[in-house]
Amino acid sequence: MSEASLSQPLGVFGGTFDPVHFGHLRLAEAAADSLGLAAVRWIPAGSPVLREAPHVDAKQRLEMVRLAIAANSRFELDSSEIEAAQPSYTVPTLERLRQPEECGAQRPLVLLVGADAFSGLTSWHRWESLLDLAHIAVAHRPSYPVEADSLPAPLSSLFRQRYCANTAELTASPGGRIACFSMTQLDISATRIRHLLSTGESARYLLPDAVISYIQNHHFYLEN
Repeated sequence: MSEASLSQPLGVFGGTFDPVHFGHLRLAEAAADSLGLAAVRWIPAGSPVLREAPHVDAKQRLEMVRLAIAANSRFELDSSEIEAAQPSYTVPTLERLRQPEECGAQRPLVLLVGADAFSGLTSWHRWESLLDLAHIAVAHRPSYPVEADSLPAPLSSLFRQRYCANTAELTASPGGRIACFSMTQLDISATRIRHLLSTGESARYLLPDAVISYIQNHHFYLEN
């Protein structure tokens, strides 16, 4: 990657990805376009804390993400959380990315989250430190922007203080700002996909064919 690219914002996209689907892919693609990101780094969680235990083990979820993003040159895969074999928290992940051998202290990092996840941000481990380490970009449905008044009080205040309407501001500092971007609304969820697969129904066109083949070959998400 060129030196110029290394100074551009890097999107950071974590999740369980159980399984990865087109909703995830569309969010990352929309973020890259809307926010001027040089790349989006996908970081599957090894052992997520705020969610139920994944239905598929960590290395297999990592492989599904690898298959899903393989054709997109702007997408990168980070396996560190999977290899760590310990609970996954966002702030320690960002602290790792800030190390000199990773992204360093000065490159703009942009944490990508959905509007629902953002509204629950105050329940995250050390959430007050997030903006010390990165910007936050919130994906929302077209014509339904994030409104400060709809957020919990501590988050509402933070949103008003840190919100930037001009996404070019994300390039001006390593972190500290909150931006929003609109993404194509896709009514797709991993829960729904798992249900379809468990009952033998088709999940085609909800996730990439390569991921479907991998799931079928390994007999994931079948009813016990």
